[in-house]
Amino acid sequence: MFELAQEANSLDAVANDLATFDRMIAESPDLARLVKSPVFTAEEQVAAVTALLAKAGIGGLAANLVRLVAQKRRLFVLPEMIRGYRDLVARSRGIVAATVTVAEAPSPKILDDIKAAIRDMAGSDVDVGVKVDPSLIGGLVVKIGSRMVDASLKTKLNQIRIAMKEAR
Repeated sequence: MFELAQEANSLDAVANDLATFDRMIAESPDLARLVKSPVFTAEEQVAAVTALLAKAGIGGLAANLVRLVAQKRRLFVLPEMIRGYRDLVARSRGIVAATVTVAEAPSPKILDDIKAAIRDMAGSDVDVGVKVDPSLIGGLVVKIGSRMVDASLKTKLNQIRIAMKEAR
């Protein structure tokens, strides 16, 4: 799929269409059930996704992929395929994926500062995903590929607790 989209100079169009379909799956419990359930026949799945693709205005390579996956009764792997495609596009452009976990949602200014710091650290463009985990208490955890920097208050308190136990 990636190579076909690259040859057709439509990497972004395909990525946008696949992201739209992925959002549709995430937002619709009925569509998620259709994608995951083995109860539906291939014909039912193809008919349903064809109608949804037309209604969402998704066409071309992305629509062909979704229909082919439905015909082969492999819709349940489509979300992973979409993530894989998105990763290939990012890698081809030299974009590194990073995840930042924070205790509370950051303001746009702080988020921009975090992105700039990660971009400087990675040495390339970065696609930053933000997760909120109140159990961190404060600080943040940054994951870039296999590297992780944990500057959360929760971890620091746990380190102090362990040090206090060892001192006894």
